[in-house]
Amino acid sequence: MARPDPKPSEGEDAFTRLAALVAPELAAVDRTIRERMASEHAPRIPELSAHLIEAGGKRLRPVLTLAAAKLCGYEGDHQVKLAAAVEFIHTATLLHDDVVDESAKRRGRPTANILFGNQQSVLVGDYLFARSFRLMVETGSLRVLDILADASAVIAEGEVLQLTAQHDLSGGEPRYFQVIRGKTAALFAAAAEVGGVVAGAEEAKVAALRDYGDALGIAFQLIDDFLDYGGSAAAMGKNVGDDFREGKATLPVLIAHAEGDAEERAFWSRVIEEHEQEEGDLAAALRLFARHDALGRTRQRAEDWAARAVAALEVFPDSEMKRALADIAEFVVARGR
Repeated sequence: MARPDPKPSEGEDAFTRLAALVAPELAAVDRTIRERMASEHAPRIPELSAHLIEAGGKRLRPVLTLAAAKLCGYEGDHQVKLAAAVEFIHTATLLHDDVVDESAKRRGRPTANILFGNQQSVLVGDYLFARSFRLMVETGSLRVLDILADASAVIAEGEVLQLTAQHDLSGGEPRYFQVIRGKTAALFAAAAEVGGVVAGAEEAKVAALRDYGDALGIAFQLIDDFLDYGGSAAAMGKNVGDDFREGKATLPVLIAHAEGDAEERAFWSRVIEEHEQEEGDLAAALRLFARHDALGRTRQRAEDWAARAVAALEVFPDSEMKRALADIAEFVVARGR
């Protein structure tokens, strides 16, 4: 992207600026979330949900819904319910994902499955999915129901594909991008798209918002995969090298594997495909990444996708909201600098 490197706080400021533009609506989303995750008969549901929902996440996806609606001139209040639905879908997938991955930490705190057990985590995730669909129905729009229902299915498909192909390097980059488009970008795209739909925006603008969210989500996941090796535990809220220890074939691994010699490929086959890891293997992987600039190239791919997100907004006239959404693309990739 043709932008100067940000100061350390610039990315954070970009999100703060965007959130400020939708502050009243975001406060209403928070109220809706608290109200709708309540359960008269099972108090563990709000307790477990709150552990994750109130753990310091930025609510980027629901903010995209609010911002997209405002960018398109919407003056109603259905975007609040849709933003809350988006956050419930996201939280439900995180609860399920932590169970599948046997994760111990998220956002710097023990995961819900560690504190409450796998069974309760899965069931509360199911409850949040159900609440999200109730919120969608209340908007009276079959189209937004279709978009978010389809996104939920695509997310599940992406997670299943990742699980079944987790230790398989043969799919290469095409399968990797299929996975991240499903498990991450689908909800970013849907979150932005429904904001335009509820506002009654013309089709070209609705499509642009979907393209923006899709590209933003891909950039977001690429940076996440970069940070697993190039970040810090404090910054990520999880342990460095978790993807390696789980044998995930993320983009840095695929780049190093594709360009490695026979000895290097044998190493990647052992630690990823056979999932036989020894002490010192993570350090060896980092050396191979450096040899092939795998981390730098992963970060550059994220920059390229962020640029696509900004380009998708060209259909909109200049405004403070449009500039703020463009800056969020910078915020996403700035995490990797």
